[in-house]
Amino acid sequence: MPRKPPPPADDDKRPLAGEALPGDEVLDRKLRPEAFAEFVGQDETKRNLQLYIQAARTRGEPLDHVLLSGPPGLGKTTLAGIIAREMGAGFRSTSGPALERPADLVGLLTGLEPGDVLFIDEVHRIGTVVEEYLYSAMDDFKIDVVIDKGPGARAIKIDLKPFTLVAATTREGLLTGPFRSRFGIPEKLVYYSAGDLVQIIHRSAGILGARIDEAGAEELARRARGTPRVANRFLKRVRDVAEVKGSGTITSELAREGLSMLGVDERGLDRMDRQILEAVRKHGGGPVGLKTIAVTVGEEEDTIEEVYEPFLIQQGYVSKTPKGRTLGPEGYKVLGLTPPKGQAGLF
Repeated sequence: MPRKPPPPADDDKRPLAGEALPGDEVLDRKLRPEAFAEFVGQDETKRNLQLYIQAARTRGEPLDHVLLSGPPGLGKTTLAGIIAREMGAGFRSTSGPALERPADLVGLLTGLEPGDVLFIDEVHRIGTVVEEYLYSAMDDFKIDVVIDKGPGARAIKIDLKPFTLVAATTREGLLTGPFRSRFGIPEKLVYYSAGDLVQIIHRSAGILGARIDEAGAEELARRARGTPRVANRFLKRVRDVAEVKGSGTITSELAREGLSMLGVDERGLDRMDRQILEAVRKHGGGPVGLKTIAVTVGEEEDTIEEVYEPFLIQQGYVSKTPKGRTLGPEGYKVLGLTPPKGQAGLF
C-alpha cells in the first residue's frame, strides 16, 4: 500500500509586497494543489511529468531525477509533492543550506525507502563536498562513507534503496555541469498568464471561503507578477479589506484599495522594485553593479538577484549586462524619463 507523503515545506519564504503575516504559512500549505488535475498553468511541464511518471510506473521503476528551475513562487515545491503522490511514494524534504556536512546527506539517504522522493530546495546552495557525495548516490544508488581520520581512515560503500531526487533552484546557472547533467528530467517553470492566475485566485478564494467577483480576480491577477504565491498573498490581504471596509466581496475597487495599502502599483511593482529602479537611475541609468544597488536599497544581493530581478528583467524594467545593471525602456517609463539618445535601441 503506497504511503501518503506528508505536506511539503515551503520552497522559498521571501515575501513580495510586504511580509507574510502569522498564519499565512499554514494557509499557503492549505492552498497547495495535491494533484496535477488541480495544478493550473505550466502545461508543458505538467504534460512532460505526467508522461514520465506513467512510464516509470509501468516499468515499476523510480522516476528519473528531476530538476525544477525558475523564479520563486511558481510551484516547484508543490510539483515535488505532486510527483511523490502520483508515484505513490514517500516524500522527504530538505534544503541546500541545511546540508552543511556529508553526514547530513548520508543520514537522509540511508533513511529512504525504495522509490521515495527526496526533495532538496535551493539546491544551488549545497557545498561542493556534499554535492560530490550526491554523484554516486544519483548514478548508482551507492555512497562512500569515510570512517576515522588520518592514516587509519577507510572508506566503506553503503548501498542505498533506489530513490528519486527532485531538486529546485532559482539559480540554475550556479549549478556545476557534472551535477546538472545527472538530472534526467530538467524542467524550467515560467511566469503564469493573467488567465491562469485568475483561475488560481478563484480556486484559492473557494478554499478560503472568500467571495470575489471576476473583476476583482482580474485586478489581482494583473498585478501579481505572473506568480501564484504573490496572487494568493494579495488575495489574503485584500480579503481583509473587503471584510472590514466592504460587504465581504472582493471587487475591483476594493482590490485596488488593498493593493495600494501594500504599496503595489498598476504594474505590480512594489516599493522595493521602485527603489531598485531609482538606485540604477541615480547612477546615470547604469551600468551599475549589484553590490552598489544592494547597498543603496538596503537589501541583500542574493534577495535582489533571486527574488526581484527575474521579473524586472523579464518585463524590460532592468537589463543585465556584463558591466552591471542598466535601466530598460519600461524602467524609464515607470520613472517618467526618456531613454538617453541612442540607448533605446540597445534593449
